[in-house]
Amino acid sequence: MAESKDLLQVLWSGADVLRGKMDANEYKTYLLGLVFYKYLSDSYLAKVYDLLNDETPDDLQEAQKQYEEVMKTVDAKDLLQELRESMHYTLDPDMTYVSILNDAKENAFNREKLQAAFNRIQESDELFNGLFADVDLYSNRLGTGDQKQSATIAEVIKVLDGADLIHAKGDVLGNAYEYLIGQFASETGKKAGEFYTPHGPAQILCRIAMTGQENKKGLQVYDPCMGSGSLMLSCRNYSTEPDYIKYYGQELMPSTYNLARMNMFLHRVHPENQHLRNGDTLDADWPTDEETEFDVVTMNPPYSAKWSAAEGFKQDERFMDYGGKLAPKSKADYAFLLHGFYHLKQTGTMAIVLPHGVLFRGAAEGAIRETLLKNGSIYAVIGLPANMFYNTSIPTCIVVLKKHREGRDVLFIDASNLYEKEKKQNVMNEEHIDKVLELYNNRKSVDKLAYLASYEDIKANDYNLNIPRYVDSSESAESRD
Repeated sequence: MAESKDLLQVLWSGADVLRGKMDANEYKTYLLGLVFYKYLSDSYLAKVYDLLNDETPDDLQEAQKQYEEVMKTVDAKDLLQELRESMHYTLDPDMTYVSILNDAKENAFNREKLQAAFNRIQESDELFNGLFADVDLYSNRLGTGDQKQSATIAEVIKVLDGADLIHAKGDVLGNAYEYLIGQFASETGKKAGEFYTPHGPAQILCRIAMTGQENKKGLQVYDPCMGSGSLMLSCRNYSTEPDYIKYYGQELMPSTYNLARMNMFLHRVHPENQHLRNGDTLDADWPTDEETEFDVVTMNPPYSAKWSAAEGFKQDERFMDYGGKLAPKSKADYAFLLHGFYHLKQTGTMAIVLPHGVLFRGAAEGAIRETLLKNGSIYAVIGLPANMFYNTSIPTCIVVLKKHREGRDVLFIDASNLYEKEKKQNVMNEEHIDKVLELYNNRKSVDKLAYLASYEDIKANDYNLNIPRYVDSSESAESRD
């Protein structure tokens, strides 16, 4: 693991250069963007060297030298053609990270060259369209005046030189990137809910959604509120055929959408397996033409967000089969849930994180919940500890849904006490995660932890799914003060 630790330390030092100048939500964009640029550039030079020498370079400076040489010869055209086909982009010799690093070391760093490299990559293929749009090399946040701004970027470029992204094994690079995203999330606090689901809930969600589908080749995973894509990518860890997974994701915020695209590449997901889109999930349905139903649906939507709840949505296929009721304007929770559920295959599993209110609120939400329960769509409800998420301290729950199953029973799990306190957040460790999975897979009642409720139980409770109605986790009377 030594090399990945070094990689993390190097990447984290890059953050140190920027930390005093702007808040974490902004410097994450610079650091993650520059790391991604270095990855694309270094991979490109390694490919050049491989085409010329049939081996991976030990040293990228050597690869750079050979690239500069060959570009002066008649073979340049064929080489570039081959690079464009295999890499989907090309870089001139003075646009590579190595070239720009050498400039920085000689105090001759030039932002225009770096910007030209970004532009070249973005224009090479629609895959990279607008990827670096948020990395503003001319921002006042980098310092006042030309010289200071250039010096800041040059400094980050020099620091990142220590990160060997070419020889990083397997998922080391993707995991390092993921770790950085997580670190930024804890630094930015509230804003982080837009792009990151903490490790514990994410693992539970993905392991549950993957249960029984681990060996499926060509598995299709969908996340209509994907953030940085980490939930979808976590599903890889539980698949025996991770290279064949196809990812379908949508994200509303453009900068977060770009982050997800970078995240996919750094986890070495093949371009043809990435189907990501920047758009509003509730507003208009997507996807509607290619694949529209998926094996796995994972979701951590914004909690109790506002939406239009316009009358027209009553004719929308996603929402029309629920007694003419729509999620209320002030709380889009069920709109997100029904959108995801609509896109679930008959054989698939969906897992979504939502606030507890969805379990017991009445009116339209009560009617939608009742329909879901009558159809046997709700398979399990898992109460999570409070203060797990960056954007809220309220307790949340995971709702697990399936289509067309035998029976209409619901498994309730109260995991609200399975956590450890850390500085800002409560954290679920591996043992807590394993415990939840064990309860989920056994699907039996366990005193104070789990209850398998029959449809009759639920009906008798007037379709209220509030966990304390089914699992009594309070201590016995004697121990009360």
